[in-house]
Amino acid sequence: MIETRGSVLPIYLVVDESGSMAPHLEELNDGIRRLTEILLSEPMAAAKIRFSLLGFSDDVVERSHLEDLRTSDLSARLEARGSTNFAMLFDDLAQRIPRDVIELKSDGYLIHRPAVFMLTDGLPNGTDDWVSAHRRLVDRTITPAAPNIIACGIGDADPHVLGVVATSPNFAFIVDRGVDVGEAVARFSAALTRSVIASGLSLSADAPQLVVEKPEGFTVAIDVI
Repeated sequence: MIETRGSVLPIYLVVDESGSMAPHLEELNDGIRRLTEILLSEPMAAAKIRFSLLGFSDDVVERSHLEDLRTSDLSARLEARGSTNFAMLFDDLAQRIPRDVIELKSDGYLIHRPAVFMLTDGLPNGTDDWVSAHRRLVDRTITPAAPNIIACGIGDADPHVLGVVATSPNFAFIVDRGVDVGEAVARFSAALTRSVIASGLSLSADAPQLVVEKPEGFTVAIDVI
């Protein structure tokens, strides 16, 4: 019998690496580096998180895999390439997440429902059947380890699309008009860091929960008309 090593929350940062994101990925890479630096000073929170970084365009590239942020520097970097294929992403997650959950359970961990933080600056490819792929991913009768999805949009992202992607109306955010895109990326990174820390600390409390902080300068997508 495997000895229980405690509970962990798998978190996936999923970033649009399509060509239009090229001007913003360096800022995001810096934000990911700062996240790991801050988590080093929050070992109780970091101990509860297993962090994966995925870039998606025409395919999905795993930049880091279930990292323990107390020991990893997340040196892998996001790179701009290709177009924006949502269907490919959701199909990948539907296979990847259950596989990762099995891996963590085999290591003796209890698993909280995974969370996907997604950042995109555009629309999905018009030929993608991304809605069906998304439905398979979030339907817990099909994918028992179906994640909570937090969808954040900058640039030309569509608030309606974000609202469909997110698994709760309060998990879909669109940048406010007039906010510089580079600044929006920095604010997203800051909110992600605070959400990761708060969620990790929550797992050590009596009522563990996923904590999602709205980035400064963003609006809940459902409120945009």
